[in-house]
Amino acid sequence: MEGLDTIQLRTLAAVVGEGSFEGAARVLHVTPSAVSQRIRALEEIVGQVLVRRSRPCQATGAGQPLLRLAVQLTLLEREALAEACGSVDGAAGPTRVPVVVNADSLATWFVPALARVPAALAVCFDVRQDDQDHTAELLRDGAVLAAVTAQREPVQGCRVRPLGAMRYRALAAPALVARWFPDGLAAEALATAPMLVFDRKDQVQHRFVRAVTGRDLDPPVHHVPSVPAFSEAIRCGLAWGLVPERLAEADLASGACVDLDPGRHIDVPLYWQHWRLESQVLGALTDAVRAEAAVALR
Repeated sequence: MEGLDTIQLRTLAAVVGEGSFEGAARVLHVTPSAVSQRIRALEEIVGQVLVRRSRPCQATGAGQPLLRLAVQLTLLEREALAEACGSVDGAAGPTRVPVVVNADSLATWFVPALARVPAALAVCFDVRQDDQDHTAELLRDGAVLAAVTAQREPVQGCRVRPLGAMRYRALAAPALVARWFPDGLAAEALATAPMLVFDRKDQVQHRFVRAVTGRDLDPPVHHVPSVPAFSEAIRCGLAWGLVPERLAEADLASGACVDLDPGRHIDVPLYWQHWRLESQVLGALTDAVRAEAAVALR
């Protein structure tokens, strides 16, 4: 087998990162035809289909280890070039760092963590969003360098560090409480009251119902995949739902919402997983994330 061409590997990373051959062509400043030729040549070397031509494009099982290699090589190559130039201030161009994080962390504490990374490192963050129970899949696929995840077991080739727990409280508008929960959180009420869920991967509300009733119930569900809209839907009385404690404080203080069960909450432990690389950028990001999480999480 021939050796792997770094330009072809970078092209693979661009196709998956941008989600299309056209998007990869834009960021690489070449034609879509050139992108297609590079991917085809790499597939011929490996003897496997590496890119699933879907919308968005995704790495196949055979393409995932090469995608991991491509993203790692890009990071280490830029750091080595910057060090050779006698500077780590972006002389080799900004370093793109793809990471994935759950929506509630992104809406509360994760952006301040990114701001802690020294500006001198000249990092461009590519932040993806997914449910905390699924973020590790992007690490496994090779699409990101690091993830905020609920998965405690390390993905192969990664280090895992505990960050703390995000606490959720069950909120509802006073009018919804009066209508559906006049006698408290009875199983019959939870089975019929409208419930708010972020998306189809979100299981936090169902965990809460199971903790209260000891049963798996099937209430009517609204899906609202936006953190601000999720809270607004609760304030408007559309349904009840679980909200991160930091976001719930203002609505509880103003009376816009009430806590359905002040003595009960759900804690979701979060972990930081990142590839095992001796990288200054990745080390600085890890330090920043852990420092911010120590302040923001329980």
